[in-house]
Amino acid sequence: MNIPKALKPRLQGAAVGAAVLAIIGFGFGGWMTGGGAERMAKNQAHAEVVAAMVPVCLQLSSQDPEVATTIQRMKDSSTWDRPEMVMKAGWATMPGSKEPNRHVADACVDKLTANF
Repeated sequence: MNIPKALKPRLQGAAVGAAVLAIIGFGFGGWMTGGGAERMAKNQAHAEVVAAMVPVCLQLSSQDPEVATTIQRMKDSSTWDRPEMVMKAGWATMPGSKEPNRHVADACVDKLTANF
């Protein structure tokens, strides 16, 4: 195919411009693919569900007669062990669930140790 000499630099410039626009848009402009948007929405939904369950965890802990002892043990232990203590106490097991939720326990620990 014969391309006129005057058209060739324009086509090359358009191609380079499109590539630069895509790089800037996806890299710095906030553009994303459908898969990236779906991932972000799932992560946001998960975070919101965990945040909604933290008050349930706090209520379960307030009904436990051993709450003061357990929280003092949490404060004396390493931060890595604290969510496990919340799960063992049963405070991260949501009503209707058989297993404790690790993410709820992680979020609940911060609230529990700040309140006492």
